[in-house]
Amino acid sequence: MPGVIVTNPPKAPAKDVDALSAYGTATVSEALGRTGSLGLGLRPVQQDVRIAGTAVTVVCWPGDNLMIHAAVEQCGEGDVLVVTTTSPCTDGLFGELFATALTARGVRGVVIDAGIRDTSELRELGFPGWAAALSPQGSVKATGGSVNVPVAIGGQVIRPGDAIVADDDGVVVVPRERTGEAVAACEAREAKEAAARAAFQGGQLGLDRYGLRETLVRLGVRYRTYEEYTADGTRP
Repeated sequence: MPGVIVTNPPKAPAKDVDALSAYGTATVSEALGRTGSLGLGLRPVQQDVRIAGTAVTVVCWPGDNLMIHAAVEQCGEGDVLVVTTTSPCTDGLFGELFATALTARGVRGVVIDAGIRDTSELRELGFPGWAAALSPQGSVKATGGSVNVPVAIGGQVIRPGDAIVADDDGVVVVPRERTGEAVAACEAREAKEAAARAAFQGGQLGLDRYGLRETLVRLGVRYRTYEEYTADGTRP
């Protein structure tokens, strides 16, 4: 099937995406009902960095980064490049030269379900990346693919213009129609967690704050003294 490069897809509102950058991926995922995580396969190549941006999606063939070159033209201020391949690939499809070009266009980072390289140079540039593998292996530029079409990573569908949030914990996608809802839910969750944090600092237990003692009773979990526990010969 021939590839396609889709231009000017709809995007999540910039104000919502910028607001999401204040929250970690755990907060964003929890706020939307524990959804959106792109899984354990994507790890950051740096630490203490959090970004949020709108997805420009790329489908490459394994070992071939031609379509990343095509995607650079479609990237702009506030975007995040999201790359996948038609079958598993760990080759280093993305490196410092791509990061240099994307930095000049205002792109906030890359998420690639394949290999990344030049990680030291990327950190020096301040260009964040999340990847499935680190590899010095190079690539060819010989096979067509697609840009700005829906892609799947870690069981999640990412469409062009969806919001991407990434930090030390991983990567989360927020559908472009739900970014406003996500911001409101994150605000509410942060307020709830702030109240819980203050309570815990004051000595309250989660067992009491969340009513979990009743849950333990319902599940048949009992408290026993050490003497009671070991009376039948049990050795902890």
